[in-house]
Amino acid sequence: MSALQKSILKSKLPPSGLNFATGRSCKARALQRKRDYDPVQWTPYFDGSKDIVIGANTFHYYITGNEGPMLVLLHGGGYSALTWAEFTKSITSMIVCRVLAIDLRGHGDTHTTNDDDLSADTLATDVAAVIEAVSEGIPVILVGHSMGGAVAVRAAPLLKNLTGVTVIDVVEGTAMEALTSMQSFLRSRPSSFSSMPQAIEWCVRSGQIRNVLSAKISVPGQIKNTLTNKLATHDIEEFLSSNHHADDKAAIAIEREDVIPEDVTEEGAGRDEVKQEATVSKEPGNLDKKKYGWRINLAKTEKYWAGWFKGLSSAFLDVPAPKLLLLAGIDRLDRDLTVGQMQGKFQMQVLPACGHAVHEDVPDKVAEAIATFMVRNKFAEAASDFHRTFPAC
Repeated sequence: MSALQKSILKSKLPPSGLNFATGRSCKARALQRKRDYDPVQWTPYFDGSKDIVIGANTFHYYITGNEGPMLVLLHGGGYSALTWAEFTKSITSMIVCRVLAIDLRGHGDTHTTNDDDLSADTLATDVAAVIEAVSEGIPVILVGHSMGGAVAVRAAPLLKNLTGVTVIDVVEGTAMEALTSMQSFLRSRPSSFSSMPQAIEWCVRSGQIRNVLSAKISVPGQIKNTLTNKLATHDIEEFLSSNHHADDKAAIAIEREDVIPEDVTEEGAGRDEVKQEATVSKEPGNLDKKKYGWRINLAKTEKYWAGWFKGLSSAFLDVPAPKLLLLAGIDRLDRDLTVGQMQGKFQMQVLPACGHAVHEDVPDKVAEAIATFMVRNKFAEAASDFHRTFPAC
């Protein structure tokens, strides 16, 4: 190629950093692709939140609805009642019902004389006491995820107004096997974060929660301000009203080099048995200001883990009320449940393409499955625009 040809070609090249197809700069494109991890208030999802004092303990819960049966939602270990926000929005649009989402002992805004006592019996007794004080005899359907599913099964015999039980992604066999790697999983998590968006981003990028919107509501309920010792949800209003955080985010989006790449999320990441090795992004100027930590130190509750799940399958099958089991994969089903399902002792549905936090990853699908279960068993009336589906098994 001649010098003249090279000169002509060079003159036609776009400026450095410009995208050939769009003409936009690479930095502008990076900013456009950057996800928003700002926290979101819970208020659009629930009618209100309340505290109830039982003995020397104060239990916090979120409520919505004023007619129909009561769905009592029990979160998994390390989560909070806000994990049910998107699900609540969906289920209340499908059927006529009330929702009571409880922060279990040691979690969220619940405070007890012994937050470290997470034994199955203690948690079940707590739940039964709260329901008795709040439900006023209204028919109750227990819905529990992971540890909360085990608590729901243990609490079922304590309730006089129990109508049905739904357990989400917890099976005795696989849960007991996963306990051997739980400490390793917990050690792999960062212990602190510089900000709420950083915590939300880690949960999404690592696969713990795959639904960004749900994570923006849920994660602040899992972490606390280490300076005030209050749940991060109490900081959201101040964070959103600050005048400078938007500019800081823009600078971080461009300048941060060690942010977790988009492709670190793996199939199944976020489940109890998976080790997460993603590193936490570091925001410029905040490397030494770790303002937020986990609300509960799950590693210290190890002595209770086996008690959550041991004998769970038989206890689930023994619950006399209609039962629904929702799983993220068929591989989770153990022998007792396989036999029970073949005998028609409970309804089961598998929701693929989601992680362990099924109700956060695909809240609409979980809501549809539970709404169908409730309408089918005549626990609740369908909303005018809800047409129930028929599960395959």
